[in-house]
Amino acid sequence: MKISVVSSILGGYSLDESLAYLSSLGVDEFELGVGGYPGKAHADALVLSKDKKAREQLSETFKKHNMGISALAVHGNCVHPDKTTAAAFEADFEAACVLAGQLGVDRLITFSGCPGSDADAKAPSWVTCAWPPDYPKVLEWQWNEILIPYWEKAAKFAAENGVKRIALELHPGFCVYNPATCLRLRAAVGDIIGANIDPSHLFWQGMDILEVIRDLGAAKAIHYFHAKDTQLVEHNIRKNGVLDTTSLADIPNRAWVFRTLGYGHSEGLWKQIFSALKIAGYDDSISIEHEDGLMSPKEGLEKAIRLVREGIIREGNDNLFWA
Repeated sequence: MKISVVSSILGGYSLDESLAYLSSLGVDEFELGVGGYPGKAHADALVLSKDKKAREQLSETFKKHNMGISALAVHGNCVHPDKTTAAAFEADFEAACVLAGQLGVDRLITFSGCPGSDADAKAPSWVTCAWPPDYPKVLEWQWNEILIPYWEKAAKFAAENGVKRIALELHPGFCVYNPATCLRLRAAVGDIIGANIDPSHLFWQGMDILEVIRDLGAAKAIHYFHAKDTQLVEHNIRKNGVLDTTSLADIPNRAWVFRTLGYGHSEGLWKQIFSALKIAGYDDSISIEHEDGLMSPKEGLEKAIRLVREGIIREGNDNLFWA
C-alpha cells in the first residue's frame, strides 16, 4: 500500500511546494486534481492535454520529489440536466482521459453524476425513497435513458485513451452512492467501472465499511480508496436523523461532520479497514482527504498521515510457518 494525498487540500500552494512538503512527510503519491469539482490549482487537463512542454514540466516536478501520481481527479456531473453545466464537466472529463494516456496514469476518479427527474428538468434529482411511485419511475428513467447510455460512451472514450479504471466515488447526491448502485452500473457498462470507497460518505448512511469492502472486493470492483472520517453527532441524530441539509459549516447543529482520521472512528477500526482492503486484494493507494472544519488542512493532514503510515500494510507475509 502507498500513501497518497488529495491535491485540493494544498490548493493554496504550488505543485512544487506541495510535493516538497508531502515528500518530507513520507507521502508516496499525489492525487492530482485536473478539473471539475477538485479544481485546477495544480494542473488543468484542458491545457496540459494540448501542451507537451507543460506535461514534461509536470512530470519533471514529480520526478524531482520522487512522487507518483495515484490518479487524476475530475469529479463532476456529466449528466447534469443543464446542458451548459454538463458540457463543462464533460470537457474536463474527456481532457482528463486524454491527459491520463499521455502521462501513463491509468486511473480516473470522478462521480457517476445525477440527471434531473425528466427531460425538462433544470436541476439534478437524487432519488432516496421507493414511494410514492413517482420516485421509482424517475429512478428508472435516469438510469435507462441517461446514466447507462452516457457511461457506455464515456467508458469507451476513456479506454481508447489508456484509462483502465474509472473509480466512481460512492457519494450521496449522485446515482452511484453505495455498493449496489456501483455494481449495477458496472454490470451495465463493464469492469472499467469500479468504486472509489470513501468511508466518510458511507458512515453516516449507516453502512459497515468492512462489509462494503468485502462486498466490492468479492466483485473485484475496488478501484481506489479515500481516507476520510466522519463523526456522527448522536444528540442531533436522535432529534432529526441523518438526512441533513444543515450547512456543513454549522458544525454544532449537524447530524454528522467530516473529521480527520481518528476523530470520528477509532484508529483500531482504521487498521481493520486497511487489513480488509488487503484481504480483498486492494494493495494500492490510500489517498488522504481533509475536510475537517475544526482544524487547519496541515494539522489535519499531518495527523491523518501519521495514522495511515502506522496502519497500512506495506509488506506481505509469504512465510506462514505456523500454518
